[in-house]
Amino acid sequence: MNFPQSLIDGYQTFRKEQYEPLAKRYATFAEGQNPDTLVIACADSRVDPTTIFTAGPGEIFVMRNVAALVPPYQPDGGLHGASAGLEFAVTALNVSNIVVMGHGLCGGVNACLSKTEGSSAGEFIDPWVELAAPARAAVNRELPDGNPEQRQRLGEYRTIQVSLDNIRTFPFVANRLEKGDLSLFGVWYSVYEGDLRLLDPDTGDFNLLDA
Repeated sequence: MNFPQSLIDGYQTFRKEQYEPLAKRYATFAEGQNPDTLVIACADSRVDPTTIFTAGPGEIFVMRNVAALVPPYQPDGGLHGASAGLEFAVTALNVSNIVVMGHGLCGGVNACLSKTEGSSAGEFIDPWVELAAPARAAVNRELPDGNPEQRQRLGEYRTIQVSLDNIRTFPFVANRLEKGDLSLFGVWYSVYEGDLRLLDPDTGDFNLLDA
């Protein structure tokens, strides 16, 4: 079994065009990292936060999973990857900003919205995307007669808000929000247009950011 040639080629390009010109900067990372922002994004291969925000090495701390979901605070001794990443970013890295980034054509959101009795997207996917059940309820309430495209878009918006609401349930987040040294943001990225929309927390609208 051979290692994928595309990855070898990509690594060689990285070494020549990115690593070597910034070798001194990379060397400083041995002392630690100090990003100012945590971006929680979907694992979708079309949505890369470092590319979208033109972020260099060490500039943002990125967590990615299906549908950019964060569960509510639940100290049950279980295995909580998203919660652990959030805790590390907030308590160890002391980030000042948390950005939840959803996107168009999100398969995780679609799996949640289209869930019916007896259907399954996967053994692990089903319970994970069910975290977005409040978003599904919001779509059914706000757009009961909407077409699939409208319902999908609204579901993506509301899923971002679900993650933001869940993030606020973590005591170490709530404490820093109360102090005013941590900010939460929601953004939505259009895969097919390249647009980025920012959540207005007062209205629930996602407004287009100027390019």
